[in-house]
Amino acid sequence: MTYSSSPMRLNIQTDPNPFKLLTPGPLTTSVTVREQMLTDRCAWGEAYKAEVQDIRARILGLAHASPDAYVTILMQGSGTYGVEAVLSSVPGKDEKVLVLVNGAYSERMCQILARYGINYDRIDCPYTEWPDAEKLDAYLTEHTDIDYVAMVHNETTTGILNPIENIAPIVKKHGAKFIVDCVSSFAAVPIDFPALDIDFAVTSSNKCVQGVPGFSVVIAKIESLEATKGNARTLSLDIYDQWKAFEKTNGRFRYTSPTHVVAAFHQALIELEAETPEKRLERYRTVNRMIREGMSKIGFRPYLDEKVQGPIITTFHVLCEHFDLPHLYKWMAEHGYELFPGYLTPEPTVRVGNIGELYPEDAERIVALFAQYVAERRAARGAACCHNQQQ
Repeated sequence: MTYSSSPMRLNIQTDPNPFKLLTPGPLTTSVTVREQMLTDRCAWGEAYKAEVQDIRARILGLAHASPDAYVTILMQGSGTYGVEAVLSSVPGKDEKVLVLVNGAYSERMCQILARYGINYDRIDCPYTEWPDAEKLDAYLTEHTDIDYVAMVHNETTTGILNPIENIAPIVKKHGAKFIVDCVSSFAAVPIDFPALDIDFAVTSSNKCVQGVPGFSVVIAKIESLEATKGNARTLSLDIYDQWKAFEKTNGRFRYTSPTHVVAAFHQALIELEAETPEKRLERYRTVNRMIREGMSKIGFRPYLDEKVQGPIITTFHVLCEHFDLPHLYKWMAEHGYELFPGYLTPEPTVRVGNIGELYPEDAERIVALFAQYVAERRAARGAACCHNQQQ
């Protein structure tokens, strides 16, 4: 597969960044996105509010959703803030949520619900497997008290891309509403909101749109959102009141708006449109495949089977129990690429993200650096401690 890069691609010679990010967000952004943060904006100004409204409309376009049926709500804070805003605002006091768990972020959904004392249950499956639609169907047949089913689309714990298209029909068959954390997939992986009849979904400013961190985005079905009036358990995370404020003021946040981040996000949406979501996904898949295949040749075994692997981030088993992960993170940063410093799997793993301003030449460089690191460690410690213990 060949890839023709976007005209918006980052100029390495002029970019002041000392390294690129191999994390699933924050990610490496373009210079032109970051330049938008050099200007101060008035959150009450008409030009700024028009920018907010344009963002809200563009998000619905990416969701394939009509403004007659869906709305966009911007919420200050990270993706987790957005997930918490939905989970704490949507269920009524006598309603129950079912969470499909196969990673740390779906586990976090359970933590949020428990913290608020919201009635919930969970169906667990291994981190390496998709939630089972047949098992869900059987559960909902037996448990008729479930009002909402919540799940994560792309679990960056491992990089697994869960099949929401298989789960949505089961949820709707049983009359429940569907909540999706698509924080790290939205705007790259296609999601047809009306076709899947998604009721509430969350993404954030610093993922596949390639903006900077600072706010989350809730996409809500109007009919479902209207039914949540008065359910919110907090003031600042009340998605219903936030929505009404945007409508009443024509684009103004209830409380202090992250103006610089919003401006950067607006520019990022323009650049996404120029590249197109289809081409961006193609680029992500290309870089992901190159890293996955190249790392495998070095001896890093992918944590996931290719069938369930998503295009956002790949998790690899470490080469052996003596592998020094903190040293690896520091070494890679010194050579221009920053890894996520830690792992969320039960056993030690290395996570390599590939979204943001990354291109095939980056994939080649990343694999070469890992190969160099392994060679240096083997030379320093002896080959015996760094051969793949899985072989």
